[in-house]
Amino acid sequence: MRPGLYAFAAAAVFLGATIYIGFVEHPARLKLSGPAMIQEWKLSNRRGTLTLSVFAVVSAILAYIQFRANGDVRWLIGGTTILASWPYAYFVMMPVNVWLYVIPPAKAVSPVRELMRDWGLLEWGHALIGFAACCAFAWALELPV
Repeated sequence: MRPGLYAFAAAAVFLGATIYIGFVEHPARLKLSGPAMIQEWKLSNRRGTLTLSVFAVVSAILAYIQFRANGDVRWLIGGTTILASWPYAYFVMMPVNVWLYVIPPAKAVSPVRELMRDWGLLEWGHALIGFAACCAFAWALELPV
């Protein structure tokens, strides 16, 4: 078994999901009316958060297993980087999420669009985290110790 390769694959799926959110899902969501946008976001955000969280944890665990197998610290760097998506989501994205969750769908007004745009920009932080982790894993895979 090559846990490092699987860690890279899980991080790549994480990165792919965040890119999909940024380029496809969120721009389409912004075309909806306020109430529809909030309703769609609430459903999508719960599923997306779970999906991204699982791939981040799986990638980090596999990276740690690979580190234990060969002692290459680059696996720890990549695993820690992908796990950074959790505090990023909690401390950076959660304040915007809370505001969006408390808005009743029937009462969605103009601040919703601004909050949604902010959320979309903040979501790119997840893409950067995934990209950095993929780079660390690719480095470790390409130039093994």
